[in-house]
Amino acid sequence: MSKEKALQPALRFTDFTGDWENKKLGEVVEFFSGLTYSPSDVTSSYGTLVLRSSNVKNAQLSFEDNVYVKSKVVNCSNVKTGDIVVVVRNGSRSLIGKHAPILTPMPNTVIGAFMTGIRTEQSSFINALLDTSLFNKAVEKNLGATINQITTGAFKEMEFYFSAIEQEKKQIGTFFQNIDQQLKLHQSKLTKLQQLKKSMLGKMFPKAGEKVPEVRFAGFSGDWETKVFKDSFNYIANNCLSRAQLNDKSGLAMNVHYGDVLIKFDEVLDVFETNIPYISNEALVSNLMPNCLQDGDIVIADAAEDTSVGKCTEIYNLGEQLLFAGLHTIAIRPLTPFAPKYLGYFLNSNLYHDQLIPIMQGTKVLSVSKSSIKETLIYYPNDLAEQTKIGNYFHNLDRLIAFQQQHINKLKNIKQACLEKMFV
Repeated sequence: MSKEKALQPALRFTDFTGDWENKKLGEVVEFFSGLTYSPSDVTSSYGTLVLRSSNVKNAQLSFEDNVYVKSKVVNCSNVKTGDIVVVVRNGSRSLIGKHAPILTPMPNTVIGAFMTGIRTEQSSFINALLDTSLFNKAVEKNLGATINQITTGAFKEMEFYFSAIEQEKKQIGTFFQNIDQQLKLHQSKLTKLQQLKKSMLGKMFPKAGEKVPEVRFAGFSGDWETKVFKDSFNYIANNCLSRAQLNDKSGLAMNVHYGDVLIKFDEVLDVFETNIPYISNEALVSNLMPNCLQDGDIVIADAAEDTSVGKCTEIYNLGEQLLFAGLHTIAIRPLTPFAPKYLGYFLNSNLYHDQLIPIMQGTKVLSVSKSSIKETLIYYPNDLAEQTKIGNYFHNLDRLIAFQQQHINKLKNIKQACLEKMFV
């Protein structure tokens, strides 16, 4: 590839030269409309599949929420391999312009009325164009003031630059199609790992009322122990520092904010490997010193906008770092030894979290309190070696999940950088 200038992309495949041409999208592709249907036309799981906005996720088709209609009411053409389906009207403004290619034959499948279909000989190139910020800006420019939609007329009038060389467009399309295939492959691996973790969290801890788990490592037997929360932990005072009182660069100590527990941190918080907000005020740190956290402590988010309240993280690999529990958290320390990482996964399992749901309080914001959780039950095997195996199993799964996510992020960054440079 070589760098070009003027009306040429900054990054270009070797042997292609010349300026790109400005054209309206309607001059380059064919548009087709979707099906308007009534509730009485809908069937349970047979007939003609209608692709809607809910079938477009992450730039590919998803079939988790399908709608079928009686085939006799269909008065529009079926989609074909190579077509691109685009959301053009939706209650959510952010969904307008979302699109996905039809990669395989889909008989008895049409698009809905709030979708537009694009048909072209250079499907992969056009699909890549629709992934660019150029298209996103054109969508924003043409969105209706009161209705979240782009009309077919406005869609056809959008102007972009196109190579006059068919082979160049084909190579660009193939390049991005290959990236998308890699993204799909790694996303599938990630989804399988996440599903495995969810499944094993349900199987490697006993079901409520039972004394042994469904799945157990070889060499371990006997009933698990049950102990009341209030007899299992001591409380550690938290602080009420807001985000504004923390910084992401440096400081004398770190502070665990409840928002990070809910969204960012895993069940086990590897302090050495994780970016945690800092406290830089020396007097503040000095006052908090009696409440330093240590390895094995648990920090619980005591407030959330949904039932994720109660999500927690176990402190791990702290070293000499000073760490405190921050705003809207409950910090606890086990009264008896537990294997590292075990409690982090148990306290986030359904076996424990399901006990919190009946005691959550609030409407718009849900919360749990120290007094409300004191009678919940802690389940564990007596053998620390078994606890260790359970903690290590899930921690290794989390590492594999993180690796897959990093690979996906890297591919997305490569794709985005190339989209910016390979179109005009």
